Amino acid sequence: MQKIVAIVGMPGAGKSEVADFFIKHKYSYVRLGQITLDEVKKRRLEPNEKNERLIREGFRKKYGMAAYAILNMAKIKKEKGNIVIDGLYSWEEYLYFKKNLPEIIIVSIYSSPKTRYARLMGRAKLHKKDPNLKYRSFSMAEAKSRDLAEIENLNKGGPIAMADYTVINEGTKEDLHKDLEGILRELDAK
Repeated sequence: MQKIVAIVGMPGAGKSEVADFFIKHKYSYVRLGQITLDEVKKRRLEPNEKNERLIREGFRKKYGMAAYAILNMAKIKKEKGNIVIDGLYSWEEYLYFKKNLPEIIIVSIYSSPKTRYARLMGRAKLHKKDPNLKYRSFSMAEAKSRDLAEIENLNKGGPIAMADYTVINEGTKEDLHKDLEGILRELDAK
């Protein structure tokens, strides 16, 4: 039976690390927010919080708050094996997925703001080797601004609160992977 796992969490919490873990365990990968970065590149804009927010808000104005679920659904439906979806954001996306993919499992990844901001500011070295902008670096002001925008404008708290699993990511990658292995064992047993 196909398993579909969607990851939700604040910027810098470790969503991409969780996605990489599932990819290593033979899950196909769909990154919801990639369409934002593709559009930034298409418009030849600098990839930064201001320009990305402009694109994100434009998509949501045109398609509604479930925009990223709607715009990625064809890609998700095309996959036949297990899938990990990186970057569930809004309550409306959550509801859209639950309606259209009732078997979906939501994994929330949590890290404190202090931990997340340190990670986000430390990504500058990765940014240069990252053509898909998966590991973008943010300044402290950009990180705080993005947090507020996601909480106030995207209804992000709902999917975090309703997650099937919550993983605290304050330790090492090994600690995180140990927690994820437990989730994977449970999913494999279903």
